[in-house]
Amino acid sequence: MRIWYDGEFSTTAPEIGLISLGAVAEDGREFYGVSSEFDPETAHPWVKRNVLPQLPPPGDPAWRTREQLRTELLAFLGDSPVLWAWYGAYDHVALCQLWGAMPELPRAIPRFTLDVRQLWEHLGRPPLPEQPEGLHHALADARHVRVRWQALAERAYRLGLEV
Repeated sequence: MRIWYDGEFSTTAPEIGLISLGAVAEDGREFYGVSSEFDPETAHPWVKRNVLPQLPPPGDPAWRTREQLRTELLAFLGDSPVLWAWYGAYDHVALCQLWGAMPELPRAIPRFTLDVRQLWEHLGRPPLPEQPEGLHHALADARHVRVRWQALAERAYRLGLEV
């Protein structure tokens, strides 16, 4: 099952401060969660301006503890997900850090994320659909990663390639 996802984070070092995670599955299911354990005060000023204002209000069901995010995300991903992201390196590490050290990562979660941005480079940097709304909102961004992937998969197919 292909899963396109995106994360928003407050910091990137030494640990990635996960704020929110959005994911869209090939079968149409969606997941959106906001960590109730990140500290907005430590967020980079850019994040404070562009990401935090888009979060749902406190008390919204999207707010979850990291433990809840782990449990619900694992159930959402299923047994053999194929993960895709746009510039996915930080997203993948943030996802893995939900479980702590790499040995704690459940077997069902791949040890890598395929990168739609790299696929775009590989296919010659063709024009891609613009994101109409929700830029830097994890679920809206995950939806758009899927849109980009679909456009690139169609191009690959026309070139006789498989994605």
